[in-house]
This record gives sequence, structure tokens and C-alpha cells, in this order.
Amino acid sequence: MVSETLEPLKIKPNDKKRVAYFYDSDVGNYAYGAGHPMKAHRIRMAHSLIMNYGLYKDMEIYRAKPATKQEMCQFHTDEYVDFLSRVTPDNMDQFAKEQVKFNVGDDCPVFDGLFEYCGISGGSSMEGAARLNRQKCDIAVNWAGGLHHAKKSEASGFCYVNDIALGIIELLRYHQRVLYIDIDVHHGDGVEEAFYTTDRVMTCSFHKYGEFFPGTGELRDIGVGKGKYHAVNFPLRDGIDDKTYHSVFKPVIKAIMDWYQPGAVVLQCGGDSLSGDRLGCFNLSMYGHATCVEYVRSFNLPMLVVGGGGYTMRNVARTWAYETGVCVGKEMEAELPYNDYYEYYGPDYRLEVRPSNMQNANSPEYLNKILTQVLQNLERTKFAPSVQMQAVPRDAEEDSKDDEDSNEVKEAKGGTLEERDKHVAPANEFEDSMDLS
Repeated sequence: MVSETLEPLKIKPNDKKRVAYFYDSDVGNYAYGAGHPMKAHRIRMAHSLIMNYGLYKDMEIYRAKPATKQEMCQFHTDEYVDFLSRVTPDNMDQFAKEQVKFNVGDDCPVFDGLFEYCGISGGSSMEGAARLNRQKCDIAVNWAGGLHHAKKSEASGFCYVNDIALGIIELLRYHQRVLYIDIDVHHGDGVEEAFYTTDRVMTCSFHKYGEFFPGTGELRDIGVGKGKYHAVNFPLRDGIDDKTYHSVFKPVIKAIMDWYQPGAVVLQCGGDSLSGDRLGCFNLSMYGHATCVEYVRSFNLPMLVVGGGGYTMRNVARTWAYETGVCVGKEMEAELPYNDYYEYYGPDYRLEVRPSNMQNANSPEYLNKILTQVLQNLERTKFAPSVQMQAVPRDAEEDSKDDEDSNEVKEAKGGTLEERDKHVAPANEFEDSMDLS
């Protein structure tokens, strides 16, 4: 019996959002190596679909300034970032000790242009967050981001620089509370660890748990100190389908929105939770996956949307293109337009990822038990943390420059680090919680 699937989303008339879409045409040039499942090419495929569906007419498209070493060090250690900037396939033998120390090797290989690749994902998420802060857009999209496994001084799970943590740090300059939601099949361990001790960020991850990478994210991992009850983990089993997924996703997100009252939200849209993924074990259709985006969008908060995992390229590209349409509020034809990678989408050439007849190991009893405990934990946060409020000056100079830009592909202006640092939240609110060495 085929799993129950959701229907295409019905976009409400006039439900438009100002979307800033970040894309760097160089991103598809980087390769982890022959046989490696992570392929940056899927971002180029998604972009080709997005452009050929005409979504560029409904968005502003930017090529962000790559993140600098100094910017990466807002989260990562100097020593780790310096290593990433210096190591190459030609000199990697000289960095044998560092490769062991920083977990660079098999899953996270050294490849040509590694640091530039990290700069693209990091810079786009940081600039997306900065544009949200300046109220230049309602939603910022960076499909090259979502690298949620990277740690403060360690690569992990195909991720080197944690663009999400960098984006959240940027959002915290203007927003007292930020919500992070992760629908990748793998636990968002790097982001959770980064903010495990603070109540200014709530992390919420729906993921496969049990003999599965990275092995973290059990129900009882809820945060510590000020961050207690601000890490939400929903461990799932193989084969979860659309309707079962949303029976827990929607009530959890609604409870967080009601009780935590975030000022901004970051949504990681890992495509490895789709049915038929090379490394995944869930059974979500494209519409089931995209309904998460539509639901979070409906709360009308500043929203940073990033990519993540996804190892069946044609399905990831289809889904991220469709979800870009969801972000801008535009329905898309089921028949794929001709695009640069049309042959990848045969034999049907349609915009859909169907579920399979995979068995759903998530019983109603199991899910209800987890949901009950998660909601009980969340109820303890319903009195939103009291944080010192302060006026934040506008970036007047940047505003005037942005208004002069055309609506074509733009070079995003992130401002200097010194300018950004003028907007840091009170010193006692955040920096201590970042010391996780």
C-alpha cells in the first residue's frame, strides 16, 4: 500500500512575500571527490529550474560577498578557520595532524577550492540574515547553506563551516529570540551544540534516531543552564510519510510559536528526508516536505531558508525549486519547463517526488508518546525569557545604496564587520553561551 501523500499546495491570491534569493554561479564547480554522495551540482540544478519557471520575476537575486576568515571566526575557532584557508589537495600531507584534529578526511575530504566553497555558503546565510534584519526582505533563501553538522572547531557530516550558526548570530543582533527548525533526516547537532546553553535560540529538529548518523538528538536532550528546554528533539523511525509527519510537526511548531514567541526563524530544508534519498530513510513526498515550508511561512516572521542534505539530486532540485515557489507565493506547473538539466528528470519530466510503499515504523502510539513529552517540555518555556530590549539603529547608508540597486542579479553589500558590530546585543546575553570549547 502506497503511503498517503499530500496534494500540491494551494497558494492564496495576493499572498506574496519579498524574497531575497542568494546564488553564486561558482558553487556547482566544487566537488568533494569521485563517489562522494554530497554533490554541489544539485544547487545548480535547482537554480536552473527556478530560473526556467520564471521565479526570478518574483524575487530579488543576489550574489553574496563570500564570508571572510574574520566573519567565520564569529563562531569557529581561529585555528580551525586558518587550517581550512590553507589546506589544499597539494599540501594536505603537511597537515596530517590537523586533519585528524579537525576531523577532515573521509566524509569531509580536502578538495580544490574548499575554503571558497565554505565562503559561499557562509556569506550567503550571513547576508540573508543581514537583509532580514534591515527589513529589506521577508524571506531570504540560500540553498547552498544548511550545513548543520559543522562544529566550532571540527568538520562533520560533509559540513565544514556552519553557515546556520553564522546566520543566527547575525539575526541575534536585532532579534531577542531566534527559532531554528531542522527537517533534514539527520539531527541538526552542530546548531544545537552551538546554542545549547542559551535561551535566546531554540533549536527544533525532526530526525531519524537510532543507529544513524550522527547518533545524537534523543528526546531527553533538552539543553542545559539557561538553555534548558530550549533544545527540542523529535526522534523518528524509518518510513515516516507526509500525514504522519505533519501530525507531529504542526503541533510542535505551533506550541513553540505560541510559547517561545521568536522574532525570527531559520528553516533548514535538508532534502534527504524525501522518499528515495540515497542516504535517507524517510518517505516524504515533495508536497509533504514543502508543506513544512508553507506552514512556517504562515507565521509571517522574518525567515531564513537554507538547504542541507539531499543525495538524490533530481529530487532535491525539484523540491528546492518548488519550495522557492512556496516562499514567493507562486503556484508552479507540474510539467517541468525545459532547463539545462532536463534529461535528469526523465522519464516523466514532472515536478513531483512521490512516496514509495515503504513501511512506516512510526506507530501512532510511539508518536503520541514523544509528542506528549515534547509539549510538556515546551510548556515550561511559555513565559518567554525576559531579555533587555534596546533600540537598534538602522543602516542608513546601506539603505540608500540598496535603493539604487537594480532588480537584476546584485552584489549583496554586507557592510563592514565594524558596522555590524555596532548592533551587538547586550554583552551578557550571548557571548558567554558561545564558549563551548
